[in-house]
Amino acid sequence: MKNTTGLGLMSGTSLDGLDMALCSFRQVKNKWVYEIISTKTVSYPDLLSKQLAEAYKYSGLKLTKLDREYGRWLGNKVVQFIKEHSIRPSFIASHGHTVFHQPKNRITLQIGSGAEILSTTGITTITDFRSVDMALGGQGAPLVPVGDYLLFSDYDFCLNIGGIANISCGNDNNRLAWDICPANMALNFIAGKMNMKMDRDGIEGKKGFVNKQLLKELNGLEFYEIIPPKSLGREWFERNFLEILSDHKASWHDKLRTVYEHISLMIASTCSSYPKGRLLITGGGAHNIFLVERIKHHSKHDIIIPGKDIIDFKEALIFAFLGLLRLENKVNCLASVTGSSKDNIGGSVYQSNIRKS
Repeated sequence: MKNTTGLGLMSGTSLDGLDMALCSFRQVKNKWVYEIISTKTVSYPDLLSKQLAEAYKYSGLKLTKLDREYGRWLGNKVVQFIKEHSIRPSFIASHGHTVFHQPKNRITLQIGSGAEILSTTGITTITDFRSVDMALGGQGAPLVPVGDYLLFSDYDFCLNIGGIANISCGNDNNRLAWDICPANMALNFIAGKMNMKMDRDGIEGKKGFVNKQLLKELNGLEFYEIIPPKSLGREWFERNFLEILSDHKASWHDKLRTVYEHISLMIASTCSSYPKGRLLITGGGAHNIFLVERIKHHSKHDIIIPGKDIIDFKEALIFAFLGLLRLENKVNCLASVTGSSKDNIGGSVYQSNIRKS
């Protein structure tokens, strides 16, 4: 099979910017092989960051307007990226920014208009990867495990630490995956209260002390007792996690230290049913030295920290791959992961070569 080049766009719940990964894919003896050609992270302008963070409060009209404006912004960033690298991808696959995610109500919304990306770039664009799965009764998340299964099968566990920590692993020839707990979403919230954008390398968190009562309450959240498949969103974080965090009168340093302990304990607990194995860690949290130290302290697994491109752009890479599977009409969402009634093919395609009738 010839190489197919796609551009994956990823925007996570931590709102630290847009990740772009230009990748090529081909099949060799029924196995998918990928190459990351070029990558780039673009920070959000302050106004756009504020709008995306507040989007869930907007009226229908205002949200629709932001969907279009954000799509145009994404398209313009793609055009700049293509000019810089002189390589035009065959397609664009965009995760979009999640505004609502309520599996119980079959509601999920990722904005960043695919029509605007197409009109700005002239390139076939795939968006809205979650809706079909949710309509079939699934969580609509996580989606990355298909890529873990087909591109990263050398690892027993694939852990991504972004705004939310999520994991995937193999079990009896099925791929299982679920959201573990809030991660950078919680750490960045506390950092903001300390007048920082983030706690780089965990330096500030390391100064604090674990508040045992706060840790007990966080560890006791009902979500952690639910058997997968399960997923988290902003709504759950604000209604449950932040409520506990806000009720405690510990210092912000101690709250930060306690959340580090909570995250590392939840991750170690998740993997504890498998006494041995190779655990690949990616996402922004893999750069946090103190967080990785705490995970290693509580875990008995072989912790693998890959190169920077995989740490920072694995999700963008996999969304490009999901886009390719969608265009080839191949399954890109697994029922064993999301709990939907069947495996499915998700994604809305905005085709670049529409012909007038």
